[in-house]
Amino acid sequence: MTDCLDLAGLVKLVLVRAPAGFGKTTAMVQLRESLQERGVATAWLTLDRADNDVPRFLASLSAAATQLGLECPAGGSPDVFSLLAAEQAPFALFLDDVEVIRSSGVADILKELLERLPRNGLLVVASRNLPDLGLGRLRARNHLLELDSELLRFTAEETADFFRLRGAGLFLEATDRAHEKTEGWAAALWLLSIALHRNSATGDVLMRLSDSDRDVADYLTEEVMSRQAPVVRNFLLRTSVLRQLSVPTCQALLPNVDCAAMLCRLAHDNAFLIPIESAPLQFRYHALFADFLRKLLVRERPEEVARLNLAASGAYESQDRPVPAIDHAIEGGDFPHALHLLEKNAHILLEQGRMRLLDRWYSAMPAELLRRMPLMQVIAVWARCFSQGPWIAMECLQASNCMSSRDEQVSAHIRALLPVLLAMMDRYEEAHDAGRAALGHPPSGNCFIDSVLPNAMAHIVSVAGDSKEAHLFLEDARRAQGPSAFNRMYTETVGGMLDLREGRLRQATARFRLAITSSSTAATYNYAHGNAWAGVPYAAVLYEANDLVGAERLLNVYLPLARDVGLPDHMITSYRLRARISFHHGDVDTALQTITDLEYLGHRRKLPRVTSSAKLERSRILLLQGHASAAREELMRADDRTAWTTSADRQARPAQEVDDLLISRVRVELYLGNAASQVPRLEAEMRSASLLKRHQRILKLRLLLALSLLRAGDVERAVEEAISVLLDSSREGFFRLILDEGPLLGALIRRVLESSSQAIRDPIFREYLERLLEHLGLTPTEDERPLTDGKFATEHLSRSEIRVLELLAEGYSNTAMTEILLVSNSTVRTHLRNIYTKLDCHNRIQAVAIGRRSGLIR
Repeated sequence: MTDCLDLAGLVKLVLVRAPAGFGKTTAMVQLRESLQERGVATAWLTLDRADNDVPRFLASLSAAATQLGLECPAGGSPDVFSLLAAEQAPFALFLDDVEVIRSSGVADILKELLERLPRNGLLVVASRNLPDLGLGRLRARNHLLELDSELLRFTAEETADFFRLRGAGLFLEATDRAHEKTEGWAAALWLLSIALHRNSATGDVLMRLSDSDRDVADYLTEEVMSRQAPVVRNFLLRTSVLRQLSVPTCQALLPNVDCAAMLCRLAHDNAFLIPIESAPLQFRYHALFADFLRKLLVRERPEEVARLNLAASGAYESQDRPVPAIDHAIEGGDFPHALHLLEKNAHILLEQGRMRLLDRWYSAMPAELLRRMPLMQVIAVWARCFSQGPWIAMECLQASNCMSSRDEQVSAHIRALLPVLLAMMDRYEEAHDAGRAALGHPPSGNCFIDSVLPNAMAHIVSVAGDSKEAHLFLEDARRAQGPSAFNRMYTETVGGMLDLREGRLRQATARFRLAITSSSTAATYNYAHGNAWAGVPYAAVLYEANDLVGAERLLNVYLPLARDVGLPDHMITSYRLRARISFHHGDVDTALQTITDLEYLGHRRKLPRVTSSAKLERSRILLLQGHASAAREELMRADDRTAWTTSADRQARPAQEVDDLLISRVRVELYLGNAASQVPRLEAEMRSASLLKRHQRILKLRLLLALSLLRAGDVERAVEEAISVLLDSSREGFFRLILDEGPLLGALIRRVLESSSQAIRDPIFREYLERLLEHLGLTPTEDERPLTDGKFATEHLSRSEIRVLELLAEGYSNTAMTEILLVSNSTVRTHLRNIYTKLDCHNRIQAVAIGRRSGLIR
């Protein structure tokens, strides 16, 4: 482990990977102790299956930050990633049993954590398999140190030392035999040392060892258990149902045993128990030993399994810990009691947004039992909606007997649930009708229901274009909110969407930030709960403000959640943002793969608007690569009648506000030289958008109008329109709405800077324009000079330089070109210098423009 310490300033991840019983946890404990001796702050998390729930996992990370001594900023919940990234002192975060993680969302969070670790931070992970953490890239950057089973195996010398320290000294021949049979497997050696303590016939024990790892473990465990005192054996068997052992919980299972003394004895003997680093005075069994104990309990005392689980459930219930209480009630087969506990806690968990946890529990319940409890059924549908998506939730609702229930609370839930489900399925007209019908009923008296319905209606009527009524619904939602942190998040997110649509980017950003961080009085629902409903729009406004790093970090958390739940606008927005950020970084292949993933997602979910939106974005990428004809063909494929119905054209769907079929058509015609024909179309669309106060859309339309006028030769009017739209954009901080139109902007912005308008004298506005040019790769003084015939005649580009120029036109970064061309980064830079010199230009955009005008590239 010394290497880990020496490399702590370079390595980001230490991966301890080996099968069960190779001493992964022990190795991590030793590393932790060594780091602590050097003054490094550490935190430890032992993961279990429940950590596949994104909210729970993020909450655990926040708790780990607290272990490290990091404090939440006053007035709000912490962004745990930012807290860790900003930490100046050295620290190490240990994650044990990472193999239990199956959720892609949690895996993406771990990748995000690694990406944002500061130089003084270290992540140490123990897993039985290779975790999905982007290990290839970490290896390439020398940020990964791997400790596998071969490194963890005991040598012959270490085996002899181990037996000596354990007081089970063997003759040299016996030691060699033990090492040969166990192959240095730590768990087998540990079990063998315990067996030898209690058996004088050393030779017999060694002779019966098999060559199979599992057989070795089973035999030695049997041998160890057969030598235990009856009271110890009984304790081990009965407590095997527990994932964590504490004195109160063990005492509930063994009321006649001094469990405190027993735990101390086992811990002192260093047998069987492993301390839980994040929970003082609590232990767990080694995974290999725990598996054996549970099998042995089922084999020897099958009648006790259910009773022990129920006793554990009762103990946790008395400790006011409903989550493990419900888990053990389910494992004990007492589903009525589990449902009883759920009845007492379901609404609280629902308001906290713990949808995946609820869905896991309800999925374990017998269907016939659940059908007798319509209220539990309808809460199960809520949970399924936000964990598995609205289509599966709708099937469950229709298959249940909730619709015919006479329970007014059940009916109130259904009235609020239907418009939410229908809107999430992209069936806004039906959602509107269902919501209007629900509003005809008096309030239910349930804060969650009475707030979620106006929240849903605010979103639905805003899509229909009625901003005024949407704001009124939001006021109703705020009045009905009560303690529901989930609905507070919902309200602020819908409010932020309205602000953004009406052109108030700064106000929208503030609302989305509030939605994901909540307030100090609603700390049960914060950034750590990872709700995509608020997180994706927040990523979108960060992207709009040109904070690409911040947007990408949020997408690592929220894109998997948006994908899993299946919100159409959130899926489109998150995938489109990721594709654009990748394209901006020159990673064209990832950008196109992201769009293809979105397209297939739309097909799988039977969402034609999602599929067509992917094609619109692919058309845009092709356009920026200079393939205008291919872009037009892709645009024609995106024109799907099922996606863009007449009613949908009239709706203000968030993902299509500035990226719909009409705007894509205008953009393609601009590049194909048909600019003049687009002016009437844009002016008519601007009038329609103005009536609905869609000011964000109007900004995009006005920008396209200015570009169309410039391309059509009406320079004076183009500059006038551009000054107006750029002034409005600068006041609210819009950047990507402008920059995403690509190279055509350069000439327009320079014309604005060269104009005699009074607005140009404003230093703030001028700085905004110069920043736009800078992000386009231009400066205010650079000209797009045509290449002279004489210059090119004497300075031909080599075949390699032309290939580099072609890749530049495709949008590839230097790093991507090194991989495609199989050359070094310095070779690519040399080619670029030669290209700039021969073409008499200063940057990529100029080189591509000159190459196209001269016919070097298409």
